[in-house]
Amino acid sequence: MLENISQTDPTTLLEAPKLKRHLPDTLSVEEIETILSQIDLSKPEGGRNKAILETMYSCGLRVSEVVNLKISQLYLDVGFIRVIGKGNKERLVPIGSSAVKYITIYKNSIRIHIQPQPGNEDILFLNRRGSKLSRVMIFLIIKDLSAKAGIKKAISPHTFRHSFATHLVENGADLRAVQEMLGHESITTTEIYTHLDREFLRKTLEQFHPAFKG
Repeated sequence: MLENISQTDPTTLLEAPKLKRHLPDTLSVEEIETILSQIDLSKPEGGRNKAILETMYSCGLRVSEVVNLKISQLYLDVGFIRVIGKGNKERLVPIGSSAVKYITIYKNSIRIHIQPQPGNEDILFLNRRGSKLSRVMIFLIIKDLSAKAGIKKAISPHTFRHSFATHLVENGADLRAVQEMLGHESITTTEIYTHLDREFLRKTLEQFHPAFKG
């Protein structure tokens, strides 16, 4: 076809090979706690970073969703936040009490001392100059904390989202509910979390199944 010898593509009906979908590293609950414990809460940016990471892990947010999160999208009194995801799709996501606590501390004790730049008045997480944080900034914060925690895995902001989903599925959460919270268009995207790194299933069997007990 490229050389105009044939007008029909002989590969039209051939199925493409199925590519295995690789999940990035996920963090255990203990590893996430170790990372969070590295934050220096005596510094204003420490209080902000704690609120950011608690929110990312509590809600499974994409990095773009957390940097664009607005104060007007918080419904902390009822335990929800409104998230604008891919394709401007909105979803309501439950938020845990720890994230609510640190957002409230940040908003009432740290953010009030920052003068927001024009257009950033409603943005929740601001840098020292009063502007919205960049995605790269979040990446660097996480990288720095992971290094301090001595964690050798390849960690990015997305690792928190993957860990959120994996921990939910490992603990028996309904896949449709996880899909809704992550804002996945298709359930097949969410199904990658049923990988449950088979190792988890094996350990569960070894722990609880009589036939597996030595």
